[in-house]
Amino acid sequence: MACAGDVPTMEALAATDILRQAFPDLKIRFINVVDLMCLQPQSEHPHGLDDHEFDAMFTTDRPIVFAFHGYPWLIHRLTYRRNGHDNLHVRGYKEEGTTTTPFDMAVLNQIDRFDLAIDVIDRVPSLRNRSAHVRQMLLDKLIEHKHYIMKYGDDMPEVKNWVWPEQKAKDAQ
Repeated sequence: MACAGDVPTMEALAATDILRQAFPDLKIRFINVVDLMCLQPQSEHPHGLDDHEFDAMFTTDRPIVFAFHGYPWLIHRLTYRRNGHDNLHVRGYKEEGTTTTPFDMAVLNQIDRFDLAIDVIDRVPSLRNRSAHVRQMLLDKLIEHKHYIMKYGDDMPEVKNWVWPEQKAKDAQ
């Protein structure tokens, strides 16, 4: 799971939390990209990672779901020469939107926690045969979200108030 941008980072973290709870044995690497230029090869930009560093972080043979606050093609253009580029699936701005809630904007662009978790389920071979119930629960959450914002004009409390589980435990102490 990779991300760049504040909203995509929060949603990717929430998706990771959902996946960790549903599939405790699933290994998930989380990468938050702060400097997009590091995605380019070092030969193309001074901030770029060399191929070994990039491969060590992103792998060459695992699916990568990348949530981005901009156009997906930018991430693809920055990484097109990288090993494993075929495994990269970028979710980002689709020019879909209207006046709505902040989370609904993420849903419209499919960078929300539920769509990102579904992307992982669809791309990780070991999850395909044991995840139908979780995938359906995530689709149901998207429907619940639509009904909630139509009724209340605001995001669901579980979305608005979500925090990383370890932070929640700290706050409870």
